[in-house]
Amino acid sequence: MSARLLYVMDPMCSWCWGFAPVAEALIAQAREAGVETRVVPGGLRSGSTALDASTRGYILDHWQAVAEATGQGFRFDDALPDGFVYDTEPACRALVAARETDAARVWPLLTLIQQAFYQEGVDVTRAPRLVELAEQAGFDRASFSEAFNRLDTRTATAADFTWVQGLGIAGFPTLLAERNGQLALLTNGYQPLDRLQPLLGRWLQQAACA
Repeated sequence: MSARLLYVMDPMCSWCWGFAPVAEALIAQAREAGVETRVVPGGLRSGSTALDASTRGYILDHWQAVAEATGQGFRFDDALPDGFVYDTEPACRALVAARETDAARVWPLLTLIQQAFYQEGVDVTRAPRLVELAEQAGFDRASFSEAFNRLDTRTATAADFTWVQGLGIAGFPTLLAERNGQLALLTNGYQPLDRLQPLLGRWLQQAACA
């Protein structure tokens, strides 16, 4: 019997940032039962153009809603400055590079990327910034930079995006439970921990008995 969780998200998705404490607790709950989690970047925005004032305001309204609903901290001052291109592909690709290099460090890197973007105002669409964060997460700087820029990493990132689209997942975060190749949906969108822990617990019990 094979079982794992699939956490489909984007490091520059505000609801994923709001969901981060919940996801961390659920991943720990699954790990205690011997079930690991694979982070699958979904590609919220790829190849976008620079934000205009209307789009910037729309996004910041979303951030405010996430902050109020989840209690996660956001830096609103000087957020999304003029000319900012909200392209999430590089941050997603950094997670793929991490996953293929040292899967145990994916979550620490994801946390650093989210904190840098949402709480510190760092432009995490820039490769040098992502390499710096990867180094903070424990990766060798040169090796990670090489992995980040490889063609096969770009291809794997695009494949993740295609897989997510093929499943018809329209929103992040999404948490799937996979057992013997069969997928079960735990959540599509933010839900609090007290709603999801019992649901995951039941699935873990079924998986253990299978």
